[in-house]
Amino acid sequence: MAKSVSENVLSPMTRGTEQRDAYLKGLIQTVKGGVPADLALSELRSRAEVLLKEQTFPHTRQEDWRFTDLSSMLDIAFACADGDQPVAAAIEALRLPETAGAQVVVVNGQVKPDLSQLDGLPQGAVVGSLRALQDHPIWLEKLAQRLGRASGHHEVFTALNTIGFQDAVVVWLPPNGVMETPLQIIYGAEAADTPVLAQPRCLVVAEPSSALTLIEDYWGNASTAYFTNAVTEIWLEANAQVTHSRLQREGSGTFHMAKTVVTQARDSQYIGTAVDLGAKLARHNWEIYQTGEQTTTQLYGLGAITATQHADTHSLVALSHPYGTVGQVHKAIVDDKAHSVFNGRMVVAQKAQETNASQLNRNLLLSDKARVDTKPQLEIVADNVKCAHGATVSQLQADEIFYLQSRGISASQAQRLLIYAFAMEMLETIPVATLRSRLTDAISEWASA
Repeated sequence: MAKSVSENVLSPMTRGTEQRDAYLKGLIQTVKGGVPADLALSELRSRAEVLLKEQTFPHTRQEDWRFTDLSSMLDIAFACADGDQPVAAAIEALRLPETAGAQVVVVNGQVKPDLSQLDGLPQGAVVGSLRALQDHPIWLEKLAQRLGRASGHHEVFTALNTIGFQDAVVVWLPPNGVMETPLQIIYGAEAADTPVLAQPRCLVVAEPSSALTLIEDYWGNASTAYFTNAVTEIWLEANAQVTHSRLQREGSGTFHMAKTVVTQARDSQYIGTAVDLGAKLARHNWEIYQTGEQTTTQLYGLGAITATQHADTHSLVALSHPYGTVGQVHKAIVDDKAHSVFNGRMVVAQKAQETNASQLNRNLLLSDKARVDTKPQLEIVADNVKCAHGATVSQLQADEIFYLQSRGISASQAQRLLIYAFAMEMLETIPVATLRSRLTDAISEWASA
């Protein structure tokens, strides 16, 4: 059952700054009430609370939230979720055979050792619950240097997570450590009788010359109000490599707020693919900080939304050293009355000479009531770079459908085939065959609906 409830519910007519401030204060008290006694982390949480008290609950008058309205949340009194909901049967269906022995299960923000499978880890790798690791003084010191230390920790929902996360997944690879088996983290979201708030947290540290394939899978079936507020911090040290696939397919009543922040040292490589299929309203802040020379970043995104879904992707790539390489492609398929938002920002500092960066946002509208807002941005101070960006918004072309029909394919089949082809470019970047196949099936079913 819920542990504590915010009583700060606003009427539909009260949406001013003062009321939003009160609502945010109510959320702070709610999440503080759910912090376990054995995971105090008082200094870290206090810093986050100071930052958060200087802010307000986001509104559309703020530039970063101009196209994403959170007013509907203000009528909901969320309580802290617990991890005792029965989701074992659903979790079994999500497990990938390629990740056997390297699976972490998180239910409503709490790591579940009894559902996890961690008998296939390489020597020296540490994967598990923060609550278990903090009993070891050497790990307390290591974690203090990384947890909550990445740039972007001041953002409102990131700070809220830091104040009140109940547990965290810790993934720590030693120097030259290579995980041959992909690591799968399954975040199960199960609603209770009252609207609940879960705050998953993940910390990944890849020490020099280590390598990891990471899969984060956010799943839920709640049609009633549910709030997921997730934060993942990934640290790549020199010459480390992380291939990261992030899948969001939560229930139709879910508000999904998430931050993925990646810090890359010199010669490191990060390849990320984010797929958004679920939730009522989803926002993913993807932030990359290249802090060394010759870093490589590849970002791929795919959203497929319908009905009245809202999917918002905000990305930031900050380059501050020479010879950096960045490529980003984000695609959205938008049907019915759904709304897709993309804001991609690349910042090339004066020292980031010889940068090669490109960014492309492509959107496919399937309905005249669907909406897309896109804003690719390049901010370049360096004078010796190669950078490009662009965005397209289009519909299925009648001549393409006619061409397929002339080859004996029906109009509906032709439409599904074109949607499938549009999406597959992004799905092919996922390195795990079973996950790639399941997502391909999901897109095919989505196009047929």
